[in-house]
Amino acid sequence: MARIELRNISKSFGATAVLKDIDLTIEDGSFLVLVGPSGCGKSTLLRVLAGLEEVDTGDVIIGDVRVNDLPPAKRGIAMVFQSYALYPHMSVRQNMAFGLRLAGADKGAIDAAVDSAASLLEIEPLLDRRPKMLSGGQRQRVAIGRAIVREPAVFLFDEPLSNLDAELRVRMRYEFARLHQRLKTTTVYVTHDQVEAMTLADRIAILDAGRIVQFGSAEDLYEQPASTFVAGFIGSPRMNFFEGRIVTSRPAGATVRLSDGTELHVAVDATGAGAGDPVTLGVRPEDLRPASAGLVARVTLIESLGNIRFAYLDSAAANDPLIVQLSPGETLGGDGSILLSAQPQACHLFRSDGRAFQRIPAGPGSIAA
Repeated sequence: MARIELRNISKSFGATAVLKDIDLTIEDGSFLVLVGPSGCGKSTLLRVLAGLEEVDTGDVIIGDVRVNDLPPAKRGIAMVFQSYALYPHMSVRQNMAFGLRLAGADKGAIDAAVDSAASLLEIEPLLDRRPKMLSGGQRQRVAIGRAIVREPAVFLFDEPLSNLDAELRVRMRYEFARLHQRLKTTTVYVTHDQVEAMTLADRIAILDAGRIVQFGSAEDLYEQPASTFVAGFIGSPRMNFFEGRIVTSRPAGATVRLSDGTELHVAVDATGAGAGDPVTLGVRPEDLRPASAGLVARVTLIESLGNIRFAYLDSAAANDPLIVQLSPGETLGGDGSILLSAQPQACHLFRSDGRAFQRIPAGPGSIAA
């Protein structure tokens, strides 16, 4: 296992800056997920860690060693790619043993390592099969096993579930989490799927346009998003956004008037905001609730997922359809129209540049609707 430090990492391809002044510390034994939209730089950052890309500036530290000038084989890492990259003419056992054979390991040690990894991944019955005889999930386990036998200090995973169907992705998420609990190896995992990120990671780094825009636990990012970008990216379904202007502001909270004239109270530290300042108010689907007063919305669609339902509504206060998570057995107005509101502590508020105001936790001194 190893602690990782990335210090002032920058990387460009020609005139295109892909990574910009990345500073990140990954603690020994942690499971970090790099997440963000396509083209944000997450896979390039993983390749920098692996030694497959050279940095333009900055230092990569693994353990106590600066590894910028070390080749991948000398960095103590093992990488699992989106493509399984198994040798089709080799058996599962031969695929898993291949790296150790190239390294000149003793046959007895190779067999013991392969058997141990196969037991951990529950693929012992597959050791004599070839890749074409395996399912997608089984092939992914073999690729992981090939990495495990090397006993690396760091695991790197580059979107390893992208080629699997939805049901198998859920199963493999569980397998990855269980594997990390058992091995406790420092892990860096890249995905564009925020559900994967939130279910697997103990820490998440969100990238946008080559920069880390927020770093923290899944709970931190969900409850205290630092910007509209993070608020809109983390959470499924997405957060509801409303454009508005400050009516009153104070350290204990703010009142915001939306574009349709509705006023909502928001439990944020609004220090520095003035009356008339443009802001964006955000409310998650589970926090936007039917009320006796509030913004007017019209139901356009009810989406049922079996144990949970979402209502989609049009409102003059929002450019995009609103999403409301319905309680079990809950119905909305018979004519399709409804009034919606949210408790002050459930609201998020963002400045015109997208930066979030600090939310005030519920408790003595918090404002009420």
